[in-house]
Amino acid sequence: MKLKTPLVSSVLGIENPLMDFVGHVGFEAFEGLDVRPGTMNLVDEELMLRVLARLPSCETVPGGSCANTIRGIAWLRGSGSVPQTRYSGAIGDDEIGRSFESGLRECGVEPLLSRKHSRTGVSVILATPDHERTMFTYLGACREYGPDDLPARALDEVGLLYITGYLWDTEPQKAAARGAVEHVRRRGATVCLDVADPFVVSRYREEFLAWIPGRVDILFANRAELTLLVGGGERDDEITLRAAARFAPTVVMKVGKEGSLCLHPRGIERGAAVAARVVDTTGAGDAFAAGYLYAHLAGKGPAEAANLGNRVAAKVVGVEGCRYDALAREL
Repeated sequence: MKLKTPLVSSVLGIENPLMDFVGHVGFEAFEGLDVRPGTMNLVDEELMLRVLARLPSCETVPGGSCANTIRGIAWLRGSGSVPQTRYSGAIGDDEIGRSFESGLRECGVEPLLSRKHSRTGVSVILATPDHERTMFTYLGACREYGPDDLPARALDEVGLLYITGYLWDTEPQKAAARGAVEHVRRRGATVCLDVADPFVVSRYREEFLAWIPGRVDILFANRAELTLLVGGGERDDEITLRAAARFAPTVVMKVGKEGSLCLHPRGIERGAAVAARVVDTTGAGDAFAAGYLYAHLAGKGPAEAANLGNRVAAKVVGVEGCRYDALAREL
C-alpha cells in the first residue's frame, strides 16, 4: 500500500549490520545449548559457527533490528523515492559485508557503512515449530562503530533518526547513539527509539530511565519490555502505558496478535489486530515500526500509523525471514 500523502523527511537508522541466516529446525537443535528458546543471545564466533552448522538449509537477508525497519520504510516508499532512506553501522572488509551493503542498495537504502578489520556481524536465527525464533548474534565489526563513524552529512539532513537499545551493548556504539541524538535534536529532527529486547531493558534500565526522557520523541516497546521499563509487576496495559508517559510524548506498545496501543498527548488509541498466517516471527516488531514510521512521516495520526504497522507485521510473519520483497504490495 502506498499512502498518497508525500513523505517530507529523510530517514537515518543507526545500529548493528548483521547478515541474518534464517532456518527452520526442530527443538532438538537446542540440545547442548544453554539458551532459552525465543530469546536473542550475544555469542562469540565459535558458538555462532556451531549453531550455523545445525541449520540444514537457510535463507540469508541483510538484517539487524534497525536495518529491518529501514528496509521496510524504503519498501513502502517504493523505488526511486526521495528524500533518501539511509542506514549506518560497521561491517568487516569481507564478502558478507559486501553482500550486506549490496543488499541494502537493492532494497532502496543508501548504505553509510564503516569498514573494520573484524568479521561482519552475523545473526543465526532458528525458527521452531511453535513459530518462535531464537537468535544467536555475533556482533563482530558492529562493536567497533563509534562517534567518529557517524555520517555527518546524513545527520545534518535527517528528519527522523531511528535507533534501538542494542546500541547500548558496547561503549563505542552507545557513545555514537548519544552523539547522534544530541546532534539531530539541535536541528529539531524526530528521534525514535525501540528498546529492542527485554534483556536489553534488564541490562540498561537505570541508564534508560535517566537518558530517554527529553531525548526520545517516539518510543517503541513490546508489552514485556515496557513493563520492565516502568518497574515490572502485573498491571493493565493502559496503566503500563500511562506509567511510561514520562519517557516520551508518544509511546507505542506492541502486543503481538492483539495489535498495538499508542499513548500520545491526546490519549490512548489502539491499533487494530490483524489476522496472520504465521510462518516465522523474525522481524515482526521491526516491520511494525517500519509501517508505523512510514505512516507517521506521511502525516498520519498514531492510530492510523499503528494500523499500518500491524498490517505490515502481519504480512512479514507469513514469509521466511524479514523479507519485504516476498510480500504483495497490497496491504
